[in-house]
Amino acid sequence: MMKDFDGRPGAAVVTGGTGGLGAAICRTLASRGSRIALTYHGNQERADALAAELTAEGRTAVADRLDLTDAAATRAYVDSVTERFGAVHTVVHAAGPHIPQIHLSLVDPDRFARHLAGEAAAFFNLAHAALPALRASKGSIVAVTTAATRRYPVRDGLSAGPKGAVEATARALAAEEGRFGVRVNCVGPGMLTDGMAAELMAGGDLDERALEVTRRNIPLRTFGGAQDIAEAVCFLASDRARFISGQKLDVDGGYGV
Repeated sequence: MMKDFDGRPGAAVVTGGTGGLGAAICRTLASRGSRIALTYHGNQERADALAAELTAEGRTAVADRLDLTDAAATRAYVDSVTERFGAVHTVVHAAGPHIPQIHLSLVDPDRFARHLAGEAAAFFNLAHAALPALRASKGSIVAVTTAATRRYPVRDGLSAGPKGAVEATARALAAEEGRFGVRVNCVGPGMLTDGMAAELMAGGDLDERALEVTRRNIPLRTFGGAQDIAEAVCFLASDRARFISGQKLDVDGGYGV
């Protein structure tokens, strides 16, 4: 078992830790030696259960509710994690609102603005608050975005647009913060059987015909899972990726080729 984070001072902050992807990321980081500070938006029961699970397996984990659109609250949270654990070595942004499949022509501008706030502004609030701690630890940020910013699937603009802003911000931070030893990268999930894709399937946004069309558009002819994303995130956060910054790794079965 790889122990990329064993002995590394401080903790990893994972936003959206109760989601399908966030929970897999928390478990994988913990299994590789990191202490975990995870955030959730509304599901305290699931967050507490995950923190208890990780702690029972011998790795310290705490869960806190956080509204990432509140810049002051986000800064106070990051400061509290730094004080509690002594340092922050990794920040993984895996939080985001549920995004329905809908044509952009049907999206009200106010709704688009809310998604920009929930995606791009939330990421900036988190990254900006974490920079002092990450400069001190020479740590890294990994933002979980979407493969749809490379190859656009129709009706996914409410996701691809705001997440494209996250990716542009991540590249800017990578360019500016590298002098302090801080790395910033993104992971772009493709079609998965977990996370938001599972919610879209369950809600009927993606019927069997749509799923079959999507499967044919993927060179590997299959869908990925949450663990595939967790592996990519943990690699980019580890010292094995010490010379990688400002990049986006799409985990999409070849969809974007």
